[in-house]
Amino acid sequence: MTVSFVIPLYNRPDEISELLTSFLSVRRPESGLDYEIVIVEDGSSIPAGLVVSSFRDRLPILYLTQQNTGPSGARNHGASDARGEWLIFLDSDTILPEGYFDALIPVLNDPETGLFGGPDRGHADFSPLQKGISYSMTSLLTTGGIRGQKDGGGSADVFYPRTFNMGIRKTLFDRLGGFDVRMRYGEDLDLSMRATESGAKSRLVPAAWLYHKRRTDFGAFFRQVRHSGEARWALERKHPGTMKPVHWLPFLFSAGLALSVVIPPLLGLYVLYAVLILLDATLSYRYSFEEALNAVAASFVQHLGYGTGFVKGALRGHRNTPD
Repeated sequence: MTVSFVIPLYNRPDEISELLTSFLSVRRPESGLDYEIVIVEDGSSIPAGLVVSSFRDRLPILYLTQQNTGPSGARNHGASDARGEWLIFLDSDTILPEGYFDALIPVLNDPETGLFGGPDRGHADFSPLQKGISYSMTSLLTTGGIRGQKDGGGSADVFYPRTFNMGIRKTLFDRLGGFDVRMRYGEDLDLSMRATESGAKSRLVPAAWLYHKRRTDFGAFFRQVRHSGEARWALERKHPGTMKPVHWLPFLFSAGLALSVVIPPLLGLYVLYAVLILLDATLSYRYSFEEALNAVAASFVQHLGYGTGFVKGALRGHRNTPD
């Protein structure tokens, strides 16, 4: 077995149905790719057992269930039962494009690579809000896009994969002890950092991209990026020196926006920034006007959410537990 795709699942039967359907559409490379799909139902109150069963005659699926532990525990559970030489972690809200397997072959055959990751994109069928959120997390005009490029926010020679699209050798994963179940947020970056600190080579594989829905409303998206901002301080404590200037930008953005109440000229800079996003989303991403407006809103939410969490992590210490 070459690859085990490990997917934690919590109350998302519709999403896993879309992801498994996309597996059926992925082109199998001529060299072949032996794989299994390990799905870990993490104490869901809306289980996906029936949905998963409908794919069993078409896909090599191992369906595991457990009491709720959170994504780290679910991924560790799936990895412990996986048979692949490589573990590839996917989020349930992702969709694989047709050429995804082809993009994996070179990196899977590279003996020097210990872990890798690929980028994400918005699908043409995503809602305007989902496209807006996708823009905020992928565009170089936002810190979400900057942190997701090349180095994941680290130094220029290090790339830290994230679990929406992360591959790691099983021997390396086991040696590191898997994900730190004490961490509710930032656990994927922590694993990537521990892997590179151990001497493993990490690679960004641009061709191994996938579609990623992320969150489906601004409230959930705000909470997600707030937790990411808060987790940055936990990561800095565990891995000193990994915090970079880019991680301060959302805080500066949020502080400047607050100051614009008493210093009105500052507001002009935010209007200009909004116009730049609107133009970029329209011209570079080919978004409609409604989709571009959502990109503006999502970019502001991304900055404010991350900036808020960043301050909370700095002033109060990172609790690393869900609200």
